[in-house]
Amino acid sequence: MLSSHLTVLESSSKQYSNKTLFRTPQINSSGSVEAWNSISYAEFHRDVELYARYWTRVFSEESIPKRSVIGMWISGFTYIDVLHIYGISRAGYIPQLFSLRLPNPSVIYELLHKASAKALIYDPSFESILIDCPVPAHRILSSERIESVEESLPSILNIHEDDIAFYFHTSGSTSGSPKLVPMSFRWLNSVAVKSHHISMPQNQERQDVTVAMGSMCHIGQTFMFVGTLQHGSCVILPTTIAFSSEELVDMIIRCGLNRLNQFAAFLMKHFRNARQDAKLLSIMKNLDDVLYSGMALPYEDEQWALKSGIRLRNLFGSTEMGGMLLAGEHELNRALLRPLPGTSYRFDPIEAPEEEGVHQSTAALFELVILSDSPDCPHQSLRHADGHFHTGDLFQQILPGWWVSRGRDDDWIKSETSLRCDTKAIEDNARAMCGSLIAECIVVGSGRPSPVMFVEPAVEMDHNKLKKEIIRKTRHFHSRRYLHERITSSDMIVIVDRQTLPRTATKGNIRRKAVEEHFKAEIDQIFGCSR
Repeated sequence: MLSSHLTVLESSSKQYSNKTLFRTPQINSSGSVEAWNSISYAEFHRDVELYARYWTRVFSEESIPKRSVIGMWISGFTYIDVLHIYGISRAGYIPQLFSLRLPNPSVIYELLHKASAKALIYDPSFESILIDCPVPAHRILSSERIESVEESLPSILNIHEDDIAFYFHTSGSTSGSPKLVPMSFRWLNSVAVKSHHISMPQNQERQDVTVAMGSMCHIGQTFMFVGTLQHGSCVILPTTIAFSSEELVDMIIRCGLNRLNQFAAFLMKHFRNARQDAKLLSIMKNLDDVLYSGMALPYEDEQWALKSGIRLRNLFGSTEMGGMLLAGEHELNRALLRPLPGTSYRFDPIEAPEEEGVHQSTAALFELVILSDSPDCPHQSLRHADGHFHTGDLFQQILPGWWVSRGRDDDWIKSETSLRCDTKAIEDNARAMCGSLIAECIVVGSGRPSPVMFVEPAVEMDHNKLKKEIIRKTRHFHSRRYLHERITSSDMIVIVDRQTLPRTATKGNIRRKAVEEHFKAEIDQIFGCSR
């Protein structure tokens, strides 16, 4: 029998009925957490079915048939959001999940059309801009306390492995729009297998307590939540995904958090604080697990954490795949990665990129390929001509079967929240629209809230005036992109002298990583931080 998020919930709600599944913050008038409320497995299961019946009634009245796609433009951070996602799915519909980081409704409308969506559920913050929506639009419910209606629900077992369960979207735009990422029930079954392995408790005698690492509209938290459910664990919904070290300590003390799941950029902030705070370091060392994902930690941060005794693990994954490789399991080197059990992957050797420098160009690099017979191989629409999925992620083999990540073979970077950004598309647009102004440019910003463009000017012009002119000429292009991909402020443009940007010796290509490193102080100043 195929496992899915719904079969896992059904089983867990019986096995762990009275255990706490969610801890949610109760905020007081001063904006601090007054209390952490508890919601049990049984309560969540009941609320999901209440929501499923409610939306069944709504869509029945609109003659929207089962298995239709329902767009969901919501934050994905709150308990109400989770109820909507699971409730729509339990009702027999296919959620199409949009992040709040999509600023332009025209992009939403195009993606709804591509998925043949029949309705949209939206966060109230978007009500004022939802003009001429092509499908019936419904405001998200504001409370889990809703009236019970008499509607039958479909069997959670009546599914086929090739049926689509969810539509996610790539976290970066291609040709002005994110790509649809269909998730089949076969793929969901692999999520259950992989997340079960990752979320295995170290101590079976007590309940694990972890924290949400992101929005349920993205694959990271969707993936980890299935693991949480399978082991009867608890997940805390923090006040913000970039929660402070003070809130981390509060969750440990008041909620019993013993496993920290976080994106690398946010985890680094706790590491910086722990270097200066022996008490915080001691608390983090006592956690059973500190799992990070989304992008690599800087080598020095990773090594500091491991040498300090923090039980650090790296889960390497992507939107199309979920988790793929996991670190922390090699006895002598916890930084080494290996594929998760039950997968079928291949590492194809490639020629090392020139700009990576001598130390890396002399090492054999391999691209990770997900084979077509792997249970987690993405939908056929995302695969290459050979039937496999080529990730574009590069690795170096340190020991037989054990790997370290060496970046990507393309022009994508990952933002602070580990969402992808196509730097080449931004650069190409800038050159096309500002060819008379720009001699050369490059976009950087790995691990930053937004990209930064470095420009070597083609004309003698006041730098502030030049930056504003570039913003004006590229405004339309950026209006259609995710917030984390957009350059809409002149503060995000840095003008440098001609031939200042670091280049490769032979081809003269500007070296993206070298620019990041050389101008680190300037980038830090833009974002008001020291890294």
